Amino acid sequence: MIDSDGYRANVGIVITNEKKQILLAKRFKQDAWQLPQGGIDKDESELDALYRELEEEVGLSSAQVTLLAKTPKWLRYELPLEHIRRRQKPKCIGQKQVWFLLKLDSSDDHISLDLHNDIEFDDWKWVDYWRPVDEVIKFKREVYEDMLKALAPILFNNEHSIPTKLSRPLQFSAIKL
Repeated sequence: MIDSDGYRANVGIVITNEKKQILLAKRFKQDAWQLPQGGIDKDESELDALYRELEEEVGLSSAQVTLLAKTPKWLRYELPLEHIRRRQKPKCIGQKQVWFLLKLDSSDDHISLDLHNDIEFDDWKWVDYWRPVDEVIKFKREVYEDMLKALAPILFNNEHSIPTKLSRPLQFSAIKL
């Protein structure tokens, strides 16, 4: 669903394990890594979209995770000009995202990338919490940095420092659920 400003509403998913690493996924047939995310359908709540995308993209159900936190506001990024589909109506210039932090309660064996007809990812790995900022495509980096900074106090009980390379100040704090 694209709003009047041209932003597509989207949920982002940060899945953490018992080591406080997060799941990073490789885009299907590409050398591009990112966190799971997906659009919010018309008349769908953020939570409904979260659990639908969780199942479609990584094969997990709501019973296999615990919802820990969410970002309290929309985070936006604009698409580079070469990624904008000019003939699409309405035109999408970027995405606005709300991000959820989930703890995996089941075994890694339950992660499955091919349960849906529209496969998004063909590989995944557990990585250090801050690594996605370096791995994601450049135009999404500020959103990833803001989101990870906001969720870190929840995951690390306010005991994990933010790397100095992430120099921009924290804009907001996550909502613990």
